[in-house]
Amino acid sequence: MNKQAARRHFRSLRQSLTSAERNRFDDLLLIGFQSLDLPFIQSVLTYAAIDAHGEPPTGLITRYLQFLNPELQIAYPRTNWTENSFDAIATGDDPVFQLSERGIPEPPEGEIVAPEELDMVIVPLLAFDRHGYRVGYGKGFYDRYLAQCSSHCLLAGISYFEPLDKITDAGEFDVPLDICITPQNVYVF
Repeated sequence: MNKQAARRHFRSLRQSLTSAERNRFDDLLLIGFQSLDLPFIQSVLTYAAIDAHGEPPTGLITRYLQFLNPELQIAYPRTNWTENSFDAIATGDDPVFQLSERGIPEPPEGEIVAPEELDMVIVPLLAFDRHGYRVGYGKGFYDRYLAQCSSHCLLAGISYFEPLDKITDAGEFDVPLDICITPQNVYVF
């Protein structure tokens, strides 16, 4: 399946989930994440899930990571739409968000965390394949950012759905995930 078809298909699938299904899947995603043998994580870039897009909530995972390391530095993207890029902004324990011009919850202030300082990035996705390639929202923001992260940085995805066999138009600049958790499985690439 190509990226455009995957975006349409998985957006529709996510919107068709009931609240009860989402709640059950969220619990299973957390259980899957807790089963990982993770290295010590000192800093993580995550994102504030957009309810209207049906994205899985990342707060479950960041709270678990904070349980493992109370000193965890958590950052969220703040987008620069002119340059099609973003910065990772450290927010502290109780982040405050404002909606960007495109309706994305972002931290209005905070310290910029350099990509090479991150130990983990929780990457948003609509779909992924059995090789770790993901389908995002189509602007390439994350692939450009992930290319700047150090080789020890763990790239993680969470998805309500199982992987595609192959994203047929994954390109040379697409950065694959290291792991992806679904309600049924944990995939390591």
